Amino acid sequence: MKIPSSHPRALSLSLRNLIVEGIEKGITSIHGLIAHGRGEAFDYLLGEKTTHEAQHALRVAAAELLCAEYPIISMNGNVAALCMKEMIHLAQTLNAFIEVNIFHFSKERVKMIESMVRENGGKNVLMNADDENFILLPGIDHPRARMHPRGIAQADCIFVPLEDGDRCEALVKSGRKVITVDLNPLSRTARTATITIVDNIMRTIPLLIEEIKKLKVKSKDELAKIMNEFDNRKNLDEMEGIIRRGA
Repeated sequence: MKIPSSHPRALSLSLRNLIVEGIEKGITSIHGLIAHGRGEAFDYLLGEKTTHEAQHALRVAAAELLCAEYPIISMNGNVAALCMKEMIHLAQTLNAFIEVNIFHFSKERVKMIESMVRENGGKNVLMNADDENFILLPGIDHPRARMHPRGIAQADCIFVPLEDGDRCEALVKSGRKVITVDLNPLSRTARTATITIVDNIMRTIPLLIEEIKKLKVKSKDELAKIMNEFDNRKNLDEMEGIIRRGA
């Protein structure tokens, strides 16, 4: 269905359509519609705009990714449906691998997402469907525990937008830095991640790429100062206050 640009909810409905198209293509689980709708409600409360606090978290995330020895971009079904091209651009900006990781696992879905990444110009995507040498993340007893030996298993910093709370928590407990995008500042993912960007992923990724480009000229000491001055819990509390007061 084509959404008329005059519709007051045109952008929001267009994003819903992307998830529906992802389901029709076989890259997104039908359960992803529920997750998307939950996030959409929080975006309404934020006024569907990137706040100063989210911009601050974006800057810190960019610094963290630039300082990482081996950053990895994790992609699930919803992310693939909503912003695959933007995620590929992010991976290229960082010269990082993309690793596909989905909750409702099937080799067919993983292969389909990996193929679509390549079709859209992504070269650094790890084949995780057929590789039986994957490593399991401790603390997870479902397929999302799978880590590619040259991907998340080696990563010191992982960008995992629209993440499941248990996996985020397990990744942090394993000693890795985790950057996530989550519109709900009260979620377990938001509360356990190293850096949480409370914003719509469609706004976040282009802004994050721009911040990375700006900060590339900074020294390691300057980047470390940006990271050390950030308090994720404080930032989340401020975002919760914005939601409660109304944007």
